[in-house]
Amino acid sequence: MAKIKVVVVDDSALVRSLLTEIINRQADMTCVGAAADPLVAREMIRETNPDVITLDVEMPRMDGLEFLSRLMRLRPMPVVMVSTLTEQGAESTMRALELGAVDFVAKPRIGVSSGLQELAGDIVDKIRVAASAHVKRLPAAPAAAAAPQVSGTTEQPRAALPRVSTEKIICIGASTGGTEAIREVLMPMPADAPAIVITQHMPPGFTTSFANRLNTLCRIRVQEAQHGQRILPGHAYIAPGGHHLRIDRSGSNYVAVVEDTEPVNRHRPSVEVLFKSAARVLGPNALGIMLTGMGADGAQAMREMKDAGSYNYVQDEASCVVFGMPRMAIQCGAAHEVLPLSQIAPAVLTRLASAPAGVRHRI
Repeated sequence: MAKIKVVVVDDSALVRSLLTEIINRQADMTCVGAAADPLVAREMIRETNPDVITLDVEMPRMDGLEFLSRLMRLRPMPVVMVSTLTEQGAESTMRALELGAVDFVAKPRIGVSSGLQELAGDIVDKIRVAASAHVKRLPAAPAAAAAPQVSGTTEQPRAALPRVSTEKIICIGASTGGTEAIREVLMPMPADAPAIVITQHMPPGFTTSFANRLNTLCRIRVQEAQHGQRILPGHAYIAPGGHHLRIDRSGSNYVAVVEDTEPVNRHRPSVEVLFKSAARVLGPNALGIMLTGMGADGAQAMREMKDAGSYNYVQDEASCVVFGMPRMAIQCGAAHEVLPLSQIAPAVLTRLASAPAGVRHRI
């Protein structure tokens, strides 16, 4: 089997050397070039035709985001971003994922050498996933199309929105490619939509920027979940990076439980944790959505949701960046409907608008 060809683009000679060594240690991949800036990388890509690029955000001569934007318009290919664990780095990473990057690795600000070696397994796993990911060409003039809008400025006339049941809670699980998939599901939701609870595989330091970015784009309020807060209609709650999120009852209310217990299925946050709590606590008041992602996290728990009375939607292969978690959910018999990403939110809203009154809880 041919090895995965990787080009490393980073202005740090140390990082280029470390990533090259980590990649070349793997039997199934090889670093075919390392470039100090995007202009050198452009020629290297033409010469080596790599399968995956690792790309730093902050570089001389051309910003990494500008290079990514041009690359995804002219020669789309799988890109894994190498981001710094800072607030600005997190915001740049969210923008990179909007532009089409498959995934990202968060490098430490200090102790880079030891830090990258500790992340070696994660780095090569993400390169492997990226090599088989479905990437799409970025439309022309993406900056204008992707510019955040103040929440509420895109709201349709009230008559155009269905009256939806707010007695349900929508539970979403996602991993690789999930940030943009979640955005596409949340943006059509009306301001009075049911509560939405989300687990997206993401490390600490990045979910705040992710939630803030979604909050500027959506009619509903989007935030990181806080331990003990009530789960209310018109809100979406995202599991904080590095913490599990589950749903519990406190009297007549649903509340968020945020905890840093052991990883589940190698993940923290884990979709399994959220979906198991939905099966146990919500039963038929849950709607489940499984979006793009690698692995099998949450698949079996989504079947438990279905057995408890939930109605479940799974993203189809053609629209997934990675069809791992959705495939496993389908194989577990967890799906009621398998739909393209663009059809999931409309299907959920239609079902909510037509659903008879369910099990009512005051929230």
